[in-house]
Amino acid sequence: MRQRVHIEGRQLEVSNLDKVLFPEVSFTKAQVIDYYVRIAPVLLPHVAHRPVTFTRWPNGVDGQAFFEKNNARHAPEWVRTVTVPSPGSSRGRETLDMVLLSAVPDLVWSANLAALEVHVPQWQVDDDGAAQLPDLLVLDLDPGPGTGVVECAAVAHRLRERLLADGLDPVVKTSGSKGLQVYAPISCADKDHPSRYAKGLAQALTGETPEDVVWRMEKALRPGKVLVDWSQNNTAKTTVAPYSLRARPLATVSTPLLWDEVDELRDGGDPEQVRFRTDDVLARVEEHGDLFDVSDRHRAALPG
Repeated sequence: MRQRVHIEGRQLEVSNLDKVLFPEVSFTKAQVIDYYVRIAPVLLPHVAHRPVTFTRWPNGVDGQAFFEKNNARHAPEWVRTVTVPSPGSSRGRETLDMVLLSAVPDLVWSANLAALEVHVPQWQVDDDGAAQLPDLLVLDLDPGPGTGVVECAAVAHRLRERLLADGLDPVVKTSGSKGLQVYAPISCADKDHPSRYAKGLAQALTGETPEDVVWRMEKALRPGKVLVDWSQNNTAKTTVAPYSLRARPLATVSTPLLWDEVDELRDGGDPEQVRFRTDDVLARVEEHGDLFDVSDRHRAALPG
């Protein structure tokens, strides 16, 4: 069933609102749309100037999913789009036409496509749509077999100390899945600078505690260790946006944390305390505001 809705002066069509997209928790498309509308004030600043890669799950999280970078062809005329150079993974195209989610109707449109996850790069486009140098650093902490978010919290604490020592001002969030992600606002000299710096950090932590940390991707190296994935600083790659839903059975959300919460976890806290669903996240925003807001934080030049 299709119906027309009016939101902030835009008219759009939504459909199948009662379709269950997260069967384990009976979470419907209507609830997905409602969440993205309600979280928009804190989500939009983090994605509005970053070309979006959607992960779409038209038949719910138990069905087939697909990434979609060249997504502007689906967009209403009022959704802003940009043409950006194609990464190496997109064969046969020199450019991609990508969407910018910059207003609440844009989020409703994308949620109606069952674009459950929103992924963005660590760089923005300017008002003319030209790609800028990266303005964020990211280190994705992914627990290997036999480890979990508690071990990730220990590594996140160490990363924070190193970043602070280098003059950076880090923030942290859950991945919404198993791990944590540490970010810092930066300025840099060239687009590859963040990858070089992040790789150096990952190698340094591995060198200090090779029994706990790994910087290389090979699965055989990862049991019992936390991978410090530095590779998502590559300008062709994206990371799940803060406040994005994850296509996981419980409809969890990639959620900003206080550093005190990371330290509580590191000291033996309950991993369930950092597994947040939509209502939890909305309540946290009501209490804390946007813990991922880097707009007023010091944007340091990367060392090296």
